[in-house]
Amino acid sequence: MRPIRILTELPAAQRLCPSAARQTRCFSSARNRLQIRRASSASAAAPATFFISNRAFERTQCLDFLLPRRTVQTQSTTPNTTQLDAEAIEKLAPHRRRQALKKLAAEAGEPATLSAPDASSALTTAAAAAPASSLRRTISTFLSLSKPRLTVLVVLTAMVPYALYPVPEMLSPLTTETPSLSPLTLLFLTTGTALCSASANTFNMLYEPKTDALMTRTRNRPLVRKLISTKGAVAFGVLAGVIGTGSLFFGVNPTVAGLGLANIVLYAGVYTPLKRVTAFNTWVGAVVGGIPPLMGWAAAAGEAATKDGSWRELLLASDGSSLGGWLMASILVAWQFPHFMGLSWGIREEYKAAGLRMLAWTNPARNARVALRYSLLFVPICVGLCAAGVTEWSFAVTSLPVNLWLVKEAVQFWKHQGHKGSARGLFWASVWHLPGLLILAMLQKKGMWTRAWNSVFGAEDEGLWEEDELEEMNAAASEGKTQ
Repeated sequence: MRPIRILTELPAAQRLCPSAARQTRCFSSARNRLQIRRASSASAAAPATFFISNRAFERTQCLDFLLPRRTVQTQSTTPNTTQLDAEAIEKLAPHRRRQALKKLAAEAGEPATLSAPDASSALTTAAAAAPASSLRRTISTFLSLSKPRLTVLVVLTAMVPYALYPVPEMLSPLTTETPSLSPLTLLFLTTGTALCSASANTFNMLYEPKTDALMTRTRNRPLVRKLISTKGAVAFGVLAGVIGTGSLFFGVNPTVAGLGLANIVLYAGVYTPLKRVTAFNTWVGAVVGGIPPLMGWAAAAGEAATKDGSWRELLLASDGSSLGGWLMASILVAWQFPHFMGLSWGIREEYKAAGLRMLAWTNPARNARVALRYSLLFVPICVGLCAAGVTEWSFAVTSLPVNLWLVKEAVQFWKHQGHKGSARGLFWASVWHLPGLLILAMLQKKGMWTRAWNSVFGAEDEGLWEEDELEEMNAAASEGKTQ
């Protein structure tokens, strides 16, 4: 028997307008669903139940073991650093580890170190843990004084122009005293450049141990930690400078040795003192960064020189062959600004507390404008390398995405004035931009793939010197010796 249905009288408005009744029912059901959601969210402590319930049966919990997994997946992946110990933090992913350390530092009221310790700081820590008179402590301390990562970058920026120099297809042994681009010359170039860089970095640390002690990224340097005496550091700096300059003078040529010595003087004697005086120090530091490419270019040009091999012939050749070296140097000069402006913005308060005048805190707006201005120079510089015959014209096309990426980050840095992660984005873009650009240039060196093709498959009368041209060159060389 069916139960008796109790009918209620509808309001007059619903009788006259059935659509209004339907709308009321829709709103009513929506309110009911909203109330159910609110009730379920309010009772978070209640046990989870199976998603289908039946009034005729008890609520089943047969699939409750699946629900905790779903809850874990919907939770935030940001770690609760207040419950993590040092061992747990080390097991996190790198970006999560940085977030955890930053949060812990903020809770402790200490400045957060967002970047990993550099190689110099790690070597200082290793030296401090070693016995006082051990060889490991001495070597680690000297390497820390040399700033190994910066020194490796300097050496690489000298090697790339050396490899990119457009050497003639064949040089007669009678025309030049030594074969072109010999591995021995490259060995002297890299060794001498590394020692000159180590000398400049050592004198830089000798000049500012007090300011280094005030900054997070430099307070772990060996002179600040008293791991080496001032006399010992001076002796190391002088010895490295003398050996490095001597290696370049006798193993390469006097022009390269002069550039190496100028690099030491400019970096340690001009750039470092100017950091306390004016923000113009950044421009001086950029010039210092542009010298190693000139050293590599002059080293290669010295081996291909047919005249006196003076600095004018190597760096200011009348036929324009030295233009490529200056373009390579301009890449390093321009790169310094977006790289350093992005780096210095994150630690601008430390620079200010240490009394080092950087645009990041003296004029933040100009700091962003300078970074953007110099990032725009890479496109014309790359086109210039193609026009100078250093690279193929394809380099102008393949380098465009890399250059536009840096420009994009520089625009964001200028737009947000370093905030919203734009400073970090510009810094990391510059870190990847330089090696990417240099690798692309080396892969597209002028005539490299043509010569490789000809060497494998051969080519008749292509890229070879004619006999009469050889005779003329030999005659000119013999006349030069008799004079």
